[in-house]
Amino acid sequence: MTMADKPTAEKLTAEELRELFLFERLDDSQLAWLVEHGHVEHRTAGTPILTEGEPATCFFVLLDGTVALSRNIGGEIVETNRTDHRGSYFGATQSYLEADTPSKTHYQMTVRSITDTRMFQLPAEDFGPIVREWFPMALHLLEGLFFGLQNTQRATSQRERLLALGSLSAGLTHELNNPAAAAVRATAALRERVAGMRHKLAMLASGAIDPVTLPSLVLLQEEAVERVAKAPKLAPMQASDREDEVADWLAERGIQASWDLAPVLVAGGLDVEWLSGAVAKCPQATTEAAIRWIAYTVETESLMNEIEDATTRVSTLVGAAKQYSQMDRAPFQVVDVHELLDSTLVMLNSKFGDGVQVVKDYDRSLPLISAYAAELNQVWTNLIDNAIAAMNGKGTLTVRTYRDDVCVVVEITDTGVGVPPEIRDRIFEPFFTTKAVGEGTGLGLDITWRIVVNKHHGDVRVESRPGRTTFQVRIPLNPLKAQ
Repeated sequence: MTMADKPTAEKLTAEELRELFLFERLDDSQLAWLVEHGHVEHRTAGTPILTEGEPATCFFVLLDGTVALSRNIGGEIVETNRTDHRGSYFGATQSYLEADTPSKTHYQMTVRSITDTRMFQLPAEDFGPIVREWFPMALHLLEGLFFGLQNTQRATSQRERLLALGSLSAGLTHELNNPAAAAVRATAALRERVAGMRHKLAMLASGAIDPVTLPSLVLLQEEAVERVAKAPKLAPMQASDREDEVADWLAERGIQASWDLAPVLVAGGLDVEWLSGAVAKCPQATTEAAIRWIAYTVETESLMNEIEDATTRVSTLVGAAKQYSQMDRAPFQVVDVHELLDSTLVMLNSKFGDGVQVVKDYDRSLPLISAYAAELNQVWTNLIDNAIAAMNGKGTLTVRTYRDDVCVVVEITDTGVGVPPEIRDRIFEPFFTTKAVGEGTGLGLDITWRIVVNKHHGDVRVESRPGRTTFQVRIPLNPLKAQ
């Protein structure tokens, strides 16, 4: 094809451009520039005009027809707007920005022709610089607003994370204090009992206890240790009745401080029947010494079990904290979503109190997923914390997981007051909060949305009525393929 045969691009006149509200205040030289650098494009019904994520190369102004704007949310195309308004603009709308940002360099949505359309199109590489040249003061104001809002949101987001971290740290400290204090108390008591055992050994060495009875005492000691390990958990009334029986049995045999010994023996799983058989194996003269030897053994073993339970609890909490923070792990990894949920529940345990019941409905057949684990933990934290606040410390929190096609679904349901219909569409907006001043920044759900939708290419949905609110998080099994 020769230059003479090449078709000439359709142009608009300056008068036609001035009819558009976007250009009506421009002077003749500016309109002449637009005429020279722009041209008219046509699209037939059903064809795409631009696609989300592609390089932002063109700025469009609608002249005739209808277009639909949509976004890809978790693999689902969601239409956000539809317009036939003459002069509507879309595409590289922020090409005038000085710094490269995603909103400048890539299309943020998909635009498709619903009917046959006619549009005025400008190359972004021409449009951006000329806007900066024509409107320098306005551009400074717009950039200040744009980047100022970004910086404010970033700083507030960091503050939100720090507040959440402070709250979690306080809760973890409280949780750690209980088993640590129990271990300290048990250690102090164990020291006294070991001292008593040493006193008994001194009695053995001095001959106060017949050496012939020693094998029997050692055998009883071993049997008592086995009983402690298998001791059943008694209800308060059962324990009280058994303590009365054992105390009476001890008193009948002239053993001093029977009411002090009885609770120790019963807690170790020893009853009257076992004690009767035990003392029958020892000479009658050594009955009290045998009983006290057994009591020391039982109490020492119980204290060691208590220390073991306390230190195991501390270790479990530390493990949950490491799992929650994903300390010394790769940011993007293959994880079990249930481990993430459990570690978050442990970290928030102090907030549940006695009034919130937690119900887990896990589908353990779910496969592992590829995800930013620490950031998903922040999602669970935000949703569970909001649920606790909505229930005002009393209700049922249900955490449910299941698979839906190519997504893992996590549902957080509470029995709180619900989200009013008039604000349901605004809850994911930055800085929007229903909490009192000073109690929330309004960024928890915004952060949740950005982590799930923008980073994992998933989706967040909410269904709410008084007494039942469910936040549903959908994470693709392979977020990389969902891009």
